[in-house]
Amino acid sequence: MPTSLTISRRGLLVGLATLPSFAAMAETLPKMVVTKDPSCGCCGAWIDHVSKAGFSAEVIESSEVNRLKARLGVPQALASCHTAEVGGYVIEGHVPADAIKRLLAQKPQARGLAVPGMPVGSPGMEVAGAENDTYDVILFGPAGQTSFARYRGAQRV
Repeated sequence: MPTSLTISRRGLLVGLATLPSFAAMAETLPKMVVTKDPSCGCCGAWIDHVSKAGFSAEVIESSEVNRLKARLGVPQALASCHTAEVGGYVIEGHVPADAIKRLLAQKPQARGLAVPGMPVGSPGMEVAGAENDTYDVILFGPAGQTSFARYRGAQRV
């Protein structure tokens, strides 16, 4: 027995309004776990940066951050002040959120990304009146290290 389905215009609009947008679905990012020293202030500014970019971040404060870096395979030369884990990768230091999104989209064979040290102007390291540093975001893993992207402050160059 055939049945007829009639949808009112109002019913259709209400139904469409409750669906998540395609942009929101495409922007669903995995949760990030950030481990930082309790006394570090710039780490909080970096966490704000990645949160504004759409990442949810669980923050763990620990004075044993260096042990975590060693366990996760972060080379000492690439070490910075905080370490994050997201989508199976390690994020070391003040890596811009758009580089992390690119890493997650491309899924290269690597352990993760790092910004060694604390370059002025990198996300979380903004200094009013200071000139931004130019720095590389390093892709690292068992195959070695290579430049993944180059930035001046928070802008890719």
